[in-house]
Amino acid sequence: MFSKEKIILAYTVEKCNSCNLERKRKFKEGDFLFAQAPKCDSCNGISAIDRIFGESIEK
Repeated sequence: MFSKEKIILAYTVEKCNSCNLERKRKFKEGDFLFAQAPKCDSCNGISAIDRIFGESIEK
């Protein structure tokens, strides 16, 4: 029969330590947990990478 191909997309979640705003973006090579991220867009606080995960989609 037909086999469905699974594709896994990797994402990174950045979280602000001040206002707890979370922002999800595509994973970039070199990302690692707790690394400092760009300043928060909302409060200008310090953001850090909080989670890295993958979502699978069937093609």
